[in-house]
Amino acid sequence: MIPMTIRIGLSTAAMYPDNAATAFATAARLGYEAVEVMVWTDPVTQEPGALRALSEHHGLPIASVHAPTLLLTQRVWGTDPWEKVDRSIELALEVGAGTVVLHPPFRWQRDYAATFVDGIALREHDTGIRLAVENMFPWRTARREMLAYLPHWDPVDQPYDNVTIDLSHTATAGSDALHMVRELGSRLAHLHLADGLGSFKDEHLVPGRGTQPCSEVLEHLVEAAWSGDVIVEVGTRKMAPDRREAALVEALAFAQFAIMPTRGASRI
Repeated sequence: MIPMTIRIGLSTAAMYPDNAATAFATAARLGYEAVEVMVWTDPVTQEPGALRALSEHHGLPIASVHAPTLLLTQRVWGTDPWEKVDRSIELALEVGAGTVVLHPPFRWQRDYAATFVDGIALREHDTGIRLAVENMFPWRTARREMLAYLPHWDPVDQPYDNVTIDLSHTATAGSDALHMVRELGSRLAHLHLADGLGSFKDEHLVPGRGTQPCSEVLEHLVEAAWSGDVIVEVGTRKMAPDRREAALVEALAFAQFAIMPTRGASRI
């Protein structure tokens, strides 16, 4: 029997606007195996001691730290993008997370973008932390499209050693998610499990409620003997508490079912 090495975690972003403490408690109660911490204005997400206490209390390891490189977190830890990355690495080291997820530079961050590829490689070499650059998407309206990220929103052809694929972002971009995962091979370090219908908005639907090949991607990772973390990152902000919990249960069950060898039978 091939041992399963894929861990299913919950992003604290899936509990927004609730805080990190609620995210850890919910993840533990529902049966998730780990947590990804999105660094944002909640002070607990910035404090390693508090995060370690939550991790130990709930028996849930912190799989990854998401750096505050979103538009919504432009003021968290100052405005210097490299300081945000470096502080995220420090936080990951202090809480035992092996991966920092970060977005590529915005096109107006030209100085940051000019040193981004080399800066990522240098920091990975010096710290041993995986800096997994996330796939993004062009910004669109009904009349125009803007390439908002440098060197590009698609990381597949960029020289990153580690990449995060987000299955809501592939929907918004109109990307072929399964092809991207196959092309990345061992460079795929991390997966954000969500779904989307391909609208201009980044939808972060529960997997199975959109058009993305979520099951196929997970099954491919099993077949490839991939060892990594699948992090559920669905949007629940507008949901009532009972609907939110049901959505998170549904997402976890979807992931568990998809990564079971031969869908429930032992793999010999």
